[in-house]
Amino acid sequence: MAHPIHQANKNSPYGDLTRKQFHEKHQIFHQHGYMLNNQNLKIWTQSWSPYPILSPRLRGIVAMIHGYASESSWLQELTAVAIAKTGFLVCALDIQGHGYSDGFPGHLPDIHLIVDDCIHFFDSVRNKNPKLPAFLYGESIGGAIAILVCLKQQSAWNGLILNGALCGFSKIVKPTWPLEKLLPLVASVAPNWEIGISPGNFKSYKEVWKMKLVMRSPSRNRMISGTSTAKTTQQCLRACKIIERDCRQLKLPLLVVHGGQDEVCDPDSSRNVFKSVSSTDKSLNIFEGMWHMLIGEPNESVETVFQTIVSWIGERADKADVNSVADFIVKRSKL
Repeated sequence: MAHPIHQANKNSPYGDLTRKQFHEKHQIFHQHGYMLNNQNLKIWTQSWSPYPILSPRLRGIVAMIHGYASESSWLQELTAVAIAKTGFLVCALDIQGHGYSDGFPGHLPDIHLIVDDCIHFFDSVRNKNPKLPAFLYGESIGGAIAILVCLKQQSAWNGLILNGALCGFSKIVKPTWPLEKLLPLVASVAPNWEIGISPGNFKSYKEVWKMKLVMRSPSRNRMISGTSTAKTTQQCLRACKIIERDCRQLKLPLLVVHGGQDEVCDPDSSRNVFKSVSSTDKSLNIFEGMWHMLIGEPNESVETVFQTIVSWIGERADKADVNSVADFIVKRSKL
């Protein structure tokens, strides 16, 4: 199953097709809308699934969380469609201040509020499909958010996939010592002050045309400069400290994929999380030479990473299905 990035061009992730035509070509049923969160903000939500005639019985749910200065549509949607084509219901949202969701552009006011938004939406999807195994997938800061979600509701998920996750900043990106110490004060006084940390300033997308394609997204006009605000940076550091302190509590199946030359999110921090978690089923894949956004690599490399991810999810979804059938047989035999 090839990743749709092969069909993208410098103008559109959908190639020469409209978004609707793209979904039709891949025989994907797409839904979108808004949910109202606890702060009365409109949060953009989406889902993708194969046409019922092609996959009458879904294999599971994959809930996706995008990274900073990104969104659930546009380039990340290609991965959502690719996973959906393998028989999964894929759902995602735009976190506050990103994509089509409300909020100050590029601003994360409180990492726990973002976690609550994710739980609210993903629970609504899982509650409609209670018998399906569910997996959580996070990229960059979305990976950190995914870990925090699992720390709050670990038993709800059959597996966690971290793609270039923010478990710790690289030395290049991390605020210098005086600024890091002063961040809580600065964030309280001037939360929207831009402090100059931006993934776009470093090695995020190896292929230049893909970086330019990201900048062409229709929702990019909502982003200021893509530069992190004081409050956002403080919340990212806060998330990293929580993960470092509590990740050993995680016992669910875990897959970590990370670029070996990631200059935004430190691959060594991902290694440390991998070593610390208590999961007995865990896999670590550091792709040497790759940068932060693995979809930004040459298409052949994207395919390698994608096949690693979908194979891992598929094996565990099928195992969960077998276990479910076995439990049913045992219960019936006791009647």
